[in-house]
Amino acid sequence: MRKGYTIALLVMTFALTAAAGSKVEGTATLKDFQPAGSTDKKTHKNQQYDLSFAASGKQYTCRTEEKESLKATDFVVGSDVTFEISGDKGKVKSASGKKAECTVVRVAEVPASAPTH
Repeated sequence: MRKGYTIALLVMTFALTAAAGSKVEGTATLKDFQPAGSTDKKTHKNQQYDLSFAASGKQYTCRTEEKESLKATDFVVGSDVTFEISGDKGKVKSASGKKAECTVVRVAEVPASAPTH
């Protein structure tokens, strides 16, 4: 009986490890770029931004690091971005070559298009 539990536990561990270690990368169109939070002179010196794009059937929202200084004009909505997502960490690169590290704060399924008759 214990052997069955051990095998089941090992299978679940491997499945979770494989799912957590999945990496998504490619090129997508930047759907939205919005400021997140607020800034002040003492603790929040740099503005954070949320970048949204769709890839592999999912809509991702990735928030830039607070320690990074970023210009809103570096990422143009509607332009292509190159991205890499591993777990909840991401890297995004604009068409002009500007890079930003970010944390995935939201993932949603992209709704399937309704068939037209």
